[in-house]
Amino acid sequence: MSMDRRNFLIAAGALSLAACPGLAVPAITNARPKVVIVGAGFGGAACARYLKLWEPRVEITLIEPNLEFVSCPMSNTVIAGLNKLDDITFPYRYLRQQVDHFVADAVTAIDPIKRLVATAGGHTFGYDRVVLAAGVELMFDKVAGYDAVAQETVKHAWKAGPQQTGALRRQLEDMRDGEVFVLSMPLAPFRCPPAPYERVSLIANYFKRAKPRCKIILLDANEDIISKKALFTAAWKKHYGFGTDNSMIDYRPNNQASSLDAGAKKISTEFEDVAGDVINLIPPMRAAAITGQVGARTGDNGAWCPVDYRTLESTEIANVHILGDSILSNLSKAGALANNSGKLCASALVELFNGRQPDPAPVVTSTCYSAGSDRTAFHVATVFRYQAADNSMEVQAGSGVSERESETEFEMMRGWARNIWADTLGLPPEYHFTNRV
Repeated sequence: MSMDRRNFLIAAGALSLAACPGLAVPAITNARPKVVIVGAGFGGAACARYLKLWEPRVEITLIEPNLEFVSCPMSNTVIAGLNKLDDITFPYRYLRQQVDHFVADAVTAIDPIKRLVATAGGHTFGYDRVVLAAGVELMFDKVAGYDAVAQETVKHAWKAGPQQTGALRRQLEDMRDGEVFVLSMPLAPFRCPPAPYERVSLIANYFKRAKPRCKIILLDANEDIISKKALFTAAWKKHYGFGTDNSMIDYRPNNQASSLDAGAKKISTEFEDVAGDVINLIPPMRAAAITGQVGARTGDNGAWCPVDYRTLESTEIANVHILGDSILSNLSKAGALANNSGKLCASALVELFNGRQPDPAPVVTSTCYSAGSDRTAFHVATVFRYQAADNSMEVQAGSGVSERESETEFEMMRGWARNIWADTLGLPPEYHFTNRV
């Protein structure tokens, strides 16, 4: 039997893939491989869009329980009153048009042997590859007293939406001048390390404008500011008197929340009890619950998911790929990195489905802006390249942070947000953004 050139190249690619340590010969032989993507956040949505763009024959089922996309990046601007919740909320209708099936449901179980995904609505979907992009799981049980009743009044606002972002904003608006806001943040790693410090910056800005006698206590479980320290402290000193007797911000490191008394509005740590008029408690977190259900969450004492960075396939469960915040690595747990990881995974799947070897040294990038005030911002930008010797992602030359905050970067932050929203969700060029910041 003769073999045409296309089939010869596919076979040759499969042989070279088999010879590559850690990457198995793809089992996809059907004309239309099936991919189920769990979660339509920055990672899952980008993966779905680019996989369909680069390999239209793939049948994509995208499962997402939320009816709208609410952006975690820029949500601090809503809490501080610089934007409205509507400004960071976007429809899924454009994304729906770019996938084969968009299912508004929650995934409850995955059978990696039968390759089936089950949902709360009673649906079952078969797959050749499944992509898990479900973000993080908040571990309320790690803080005694942070039960379901306490969660009704003590917000984390670490998953954006009206019940969290909107509720915390209303609590701040209801504060009287001279009252105290307490923010408690967990030990790293957690989603978006700069965000608690940015939240403090922007809430301080709101207080400075509207309630100048209010104070902020930041209880940081870490030994020191873990992201953009020089930039945040410079902004706090310049705008909010940090380091002086009149500082609006009281920063307390090595203070991990151990218990919460929601009725008394009090957080207890190993060293002290801290009371406030509004409490914002961000609990510890780990990879999304569905990654634990399928058996992919094994790294760092069962908190995060080890992957092969060339494909983002789980090293524990075959044909299961992990995106964004759930990954065990030094990669930034941030929206831009999730978006990039979605594209990396899409590219790898295209190669696998065509019997070729994925990029042996993929590169991903992450850019993260933080506002220091209502007019200034700064950024960190990082480039990571895969290193085969130890299956790691190494920071590349050229990565770094801003020299100082500026109004120019504040405008760049707004442009960055609009670009990543449009890229992730497939928003058309004529889409009307409303965010002022």
